[in-house]
Amino acid sequence: MTGPYILVAPNGARRTKADHPALPITIQEIVDTAKQCFAVGANGIHAHVRDQNDAHILDAGLYRELIDELSVQVPRMDVQITTEAVGIYSPVQQMDVVSKVRPKMVSIALSELDTLEDKAELSRFYHGLASDGVEVQHIIYDPAEMHRFEQMVDQAIILAEKPSFLFVLGRYTVGQLSNPQHFDPFYDAFQRSPFSQTGKHMTCAFGARETYCLLHAAEKGSDCRIGFENNLVMDNGEMAVDNAQRVADLVSKLNADSKVKS
Repeated sequence: MTGPYILVAPNGARRTKADHPALPITIQEIVDTAKQCFAVGANGIHAHVRDQNDAHILDAGLYRELIDELSVQVPRMDVQITTEAVGIYSPVQQMDVVSKVRPKMVSIALSELDTLEDKAELSRFYHGLASDGVEVQHIIYDPAEMHRFEQMVDQAIILAEKPSFLFVLGRYTVGQLSNPQHFDPFYDAFQRSPFSQTGKHMTCAFGARETYCLLHAAEKGSDCRIGFENNLVMDNGEMAVDNAQRVADLVSKLNADSKVKS
């Protein structure tokens, strides 16, 4: 099947093994999870690393170690690092870890780096990534942020010949239930933008309806991000065994939809 690109987000910045014993924390656990998820259909991994206390950290050395291990153990899997601030890191610190790692792929929340007052510094950062061929996935938490992205491109802060976006449905809130319809305002904003023909988009969804949200988004041409960062349960409400089960379930349903439409 030729379908959406699937990125697994196996741990995120906040959850721990207290949330699920199979949530990967160490470098080797993340690598093992990546191998399992690649085997069932994931194309890439959205990677967070943790410190010795299992807390979120933006650390260039740990990222290099993880990327090196993944390149050996699952060489055909793409690796995307995160710059997520989690209320801890400043834009300067976020930019610094990317500059030190120089990954092939990175996700950056537009709203987080846009808080940097020195737009000239921000422009140098984004232009440097473009020159190095780093694929930046711009995280969009609200459809209105698409307009701000357009402004930053017009101001030459961001170079965006073929921009990549992540649409985030929901948040880290108790009882969060993202619905498929939450995707539509993001898609409409993307379609109205100057990037509708050249850009690409991916969707992630918090809560138990994660799969249904992703299937709805995929029908509109969206790639899919799935995993324990956003949701721990299967469609029937039972706790997933691991990240690979979440990926396999999505792949199965995407294949089923494809066969019905063919």
